[in-house]
Amino acid sequence: MKNSIKVERAKKDMTQGELAEQTGVSRQTINAIEAGKFVPSTLLALKIARVFGAPVEAIFELEEGD
Repeated sequence: MKNSIKVERAKKDMTQGELAEQTGVSRQTINAIEAGKFVPSTLLALKIARVFGAPVEAIFELEEGD
């Protein structure tokens, strides 16, 4: 699963820590999601999308074979 969290954070001049705080997870969790090492729960994906004011599909995208 691909995601554009890093790009969205840059648009808002937001750190991983700030996003983590707003979504109730650790900075390490945000880092792992950005790196593609962890797929977030539906609830967390929705919280992340809400922070950026975008639909989930604008942040997360299935890759071939997912």
